[in-house]
Parts: sequence; C-alpha cells; structure tokens
Amino acid sequence: MILDFVTSYAKLLVKNPDEIRVEITSVSEGFDEITIYARDEDVGKLIGKGGQMINSIKTVISGCKAKGGKNYRVNVKAIS
Repeated sequence: MILDFVTSYAKLLVKNPDEIRVEITSVSEGFDEITIYARDEDVGKLIGKGGQMINSIKTVISGCKAKGGKNYRVNVKAIS
C-alpha cells in the first residue's frame, strides 16, 4: 500500500516518471526506510521548496503509521 502510493505520487511530480524507483528496506522491527530514486533534475521537484513536497509525503505516510504501527523514514536519492 505505501509502496504503491509513494511510487504513484512521485511519478506525478517529476519530469521523468519512468525512471522513478521506490524501495522499502526494513531497518529494524517496527521501522522501515523508504528510498525514492530519481534523476538529478527531479530530486528538487520531489523535495520541493523548503521541503514542502517531501513533508506532504511524510504526512500521508504518518497516517499509515497510525493504522499499521510501523515507523517510516523517507529518503530521496539521485541516480545519474
């Protein structure tokens, strides 16, 4: 559910939606890390001015945390 949401939302924001890749890694029990891979030119669009876009993604994910009980950390990494 979270993977599908983050992938589809990120693809709506960027110039190169075909190159968006999202991975979820389990760091520890009850804690996962979500990494969004995007082209260099799209990283700024995902983060947004003052971090507003990435914060909106984190806000929606925190709603899923309340339902599922897991904590999530969101990272955006550039691919060349």
